[in-house]
Amino acid sequence: MNEELRLYSYWRSSAAYRVRIGLNLKGLAYETVPVHLLRDGGEQFAPEYAATNPQKLVPVLQHGQRLFRQSLAILEYVDEVWPSPPLLPATSRERQRVRALAQLVAADIHPLNNLRVMRFLEQDWNVPQPERDVWIRHWITEGFNAFESLLRDHPATDTFCDGHMPTIADCCLVPQVYNARRFGLDMARWPTIAAIEQACLELPEFRDAAPDRQPDAPQQS
Repeated sequence: MNEELRLYSYWRSSAAYRVRIGLNLKGLAYETVPVHLLRDGGEQFAPEYAATNPQKLVPVLQHGQRLFRQSLAILEYVDEVWPSPPLLPATSRERQRVRALAQLVAADIHPLNNLRVMRFLEQDWNVPQPERDVWIRHWITEGFNAFESLLRDHPATDTFCDGHMPTIADCCLVPQVYNARRFGLDMARWPTIAAIEQACLELPEFRDAAPDRQPDAPQQS
């Protein structure tokens, strides 16, 4: 499997951030193809990108001539093709728990707060920015309350969401914590989540995937 990897990404996309973490944990080299979600109304709507992903979303992973979409499906593909180190635990029960945690973020928290929802609230319903921020904080809070409860005192929770090695659950959690901080949420309310985030960010694979380290991130003055 020596075919080139290319990741269509946006520096601040949570879904792309997840995949960057996963690729880094696997030690895989990849080319970043920036897709600016705001410039010129959104480069994801350009016909050439829509041909790559009809959903007009990032990320897309290109492996050789094949295109893969949806961040969790990409992470599982990467885990199957390059099984070491694993992003899922060994047993079916453990894998179910990790998948459930990952989907709590990717299917329940993130879709309510992503760019296209915020754009609709602003442009179609004229919802002011302060109210949109309340919406975002509300749904992150609801999700993190549940996530914290599922982690706290569970015997599988350790340094990471499941044991001593990062999994797809951690790949999803860290970008969502980044978003929570962007919108002013105090992570002290969720001490287990905060401790796992800190452990993740001690690893270069997580740090190098961070938004401000991406080639398309705005240059700091």
